[in-house]
Amino acid sequence: MVIRVYIASSSGSTAIKKKQQDVLGFLEANKIGFEEKDIAANEENRKWMRENVPENSRPATGYPLPPQIFNESQYRGDYDAFFEARENNAVYAFLGLTAPPGSKKCLSPSAMILRSPQPCGTEAEVQAKQQA
Repeated sequence: MVIRVYIASSSGSTAIKKKQQDVLGFLEANKIGFEEKDIAANEENRKWMRENVPENSRPATGYPLPPQIFNESQYRGDYDAFFEARENNAVYAFLGLTAPPGSKKCLSPSAMILRSPQPCGTEAEVQAKQQA
C-alpha cells in the first residue's frame, strides 16, 4: 500500500506550505513510505485529487486544498484529520496501515472518535491474537 500526499509545490500560502511540511516531515521521520503528488506542476494530479476527495470532505465553496492524503486511491483525510490522528497516536490507523511492533497504541478510525485503544495489526492478525 502506498500513501499518496497531494501537495502544491508553488503555493503562495505559508499556512499550506507549513501543513505540507508537517505531514511530509512526520512520514519521513517515522519511515512511512509515501509518494508526493504535486498538483501545481501536474494537471493530472490536480484533477485526480479534486475528483477523489469525497463530497462530504470538500469545502462549501472552491476546491479541496493540499495536503490531501490517500492510501492508494482510498481517501484518508486532510491536514486537520492527520493532525488529530497524530495527537491521538493514531496515525497508522488513520493511514490504513498496520502499526509497527512497539508503537504506543493502535486505534481504529472509529476508536479515534471514542478515544478507545484497539488491538494493532491487520484484521486477520487481530482475530488470530484474540483466538490465542
